[in-house]
Amino acid sequence: MTDLVVPAVINLDIPGPVISRHLYGHFAEHLGRCVYGGFYVGEDSDLPNAGGIRLDVVEALRALDIPNLRWPGGCFADEYHWMDGIGPRDRRPVMVNTHWGNVEENNHFGTHEFMALCELLGAEPYISGNVGSGTVREMSDWVEYLTRDGDSPMVRLRRANGREEPWRVRFWGLGNEAWGCGGHMRAEQYAAEARRFGTYCRDHGGNRLYRVAAGANGDDYAWTETLMRQLGDLGCAYRPAPFMQALSFHHYTVPGAWEDKGDATVFDTDDHYRTMVAAARVDELITGHSNVMDCYDPGRNVGLVLDEWGTWWNAEPGTNPGFLYQQNTLRDALVAALHFDVFHRHADRLVMANIAQTVNVLQAMILTDPGSGALVLTPTYHVFEMNKGHQDAASLRVDLPAGLPSREVGQASLTTVSLSASRKEGRVLVSLSNLDADEAVDVDLDLRGGAVADVRARVLTSGRLQDHNTPAAPGVVAPRPYEVSATGSGLRVRLPAHSFVTVEGRLA
Repeated sequence: MTDLVVPAVINLDIPGPVISRHLYGHFAEHLGRCVYGGFYVGEDSDLPNAGGIRLDVVEALRALDIPNLRWPGGCFADEYHWMDGIGPRDRRPVMVNTHWGNVEENNHFGTHEFMALCELLGAEPYISGNVGSGTVREMSDWVEYLTRDGDSPMVRLRRANGREEPWRVRFWGLGNEAWGCGGHMRAEQYAAEARRFGTYCRDHGGNRLYRVAAGANGDDYAWTETLMRQLGDLGCAYRPAPFMQALSFHHYTVPGAWEDKGDATVFDTDDHYRTMVAAARVDELITGHSNVMDCYDPGRNVGLVLDEWGTWWNAEPGTNPGFLYQQNTLRDALVAALHFDVFHRHADRLVMANIAQTVNVLQAMILTDPGSGALVLTPTYHVFEMNKGHQDAASLRVDLPAGLPSREVGQASLTTVSLSASRKEGRVLVSLSNLDADEAVDVDLDLRGGAVADVRARVLTSGRLQDHNTPAAPGVVAPRPYEVSATGSGLRVRLPAHSFVTVEGRLA
């Protein structure tokens, strides 16, 4: 047992920036079994469904208070032509998914099915438009089809396809990864395209678009600088262009070489620490992009969006490598917990984040078994559920007078304890992670400016970092009630090795 005690001061009466619920967003791409066989099983399936949408998946995600869902990609978005996915299903043309497995798909899951899914989930749609191979008119028509009332060609087409009233669709991505699969463009070239596409994505009626420009890959700060310079006007103050409200970037946790990313379940302690170092780098990246944006937009009117994040391992042996199916262990859960602490600290600039992806792909919430139809909740799912009280809560600053424990990992230094806190509607939620593979640690929460009553805590851990859930053993890694002790000034929380703990209470 360790004697290490980490003091942490939280001023309950000094709320900080609000943590947008959209930082807990999700991502569903036409990739592998995410859509077909995941969200969508077809109306003829023996599994309970509504219009082909799998209802146990919906129920599980509703328990997360899922705020938004990004679709149809990813790389797929820039080869997707939305009009192929409307109208009678038996008349929709078959297309080839050239990015992910070169498989044929029948377009049975299209715009109406996606909007029905979002309505079932209670989530806002985030649509990624086709800039790479599409046209300005095509995206403009899609916006009109979804959001316009009254009379117009697209309104008449929507009504002919069975939807009388328009939907509310705020979030629109102006392409995806324009530097790569979305067109291999230079930053200046993409900025010009974003101007055109963003201009003709119109606000219809009371629907006000929130347009997200396709931003950088990792630490490409020059891309962000180019977009900020070319998609806004400098004067006495920075005036964002009316056709861009945010810009994005992508960052995956890949501790090894891209060609051999490592195994999802077979790894050692050194691999675990390298993974945590790679995950922690998201703080550096958000800070870097924010600093560039601050040079142009010190008032922080333009949002930063991390609309693809998560672990990326080698595909599970025996599966189609183009389907990106991977298992999900306690290690993945700690990656998610670490990311959320970082997101909370950057709530004044970071407005949305989307984990890749929701079902059966990469760092998924849910895995479905194609043989038995069983549904498995992953360790990462449980982090989202345990943390959902942070959505739209006011962040609380955490001061660490003695610092945090760390260890050397290669040439890097890894802080092995992570925590964040928030308050909302008279309740406080504190999230704490211990990334150390072997040693427990105590954290003393010095709660000032108020008191907390009716304290409840939960812990997510298991005997081994490699532990994961399967159809045969779905509860190996699952949260359980946990005890914390009161101190003179607050609470003492013992964090077991490789664990995630949440502590919640009522402001007294």
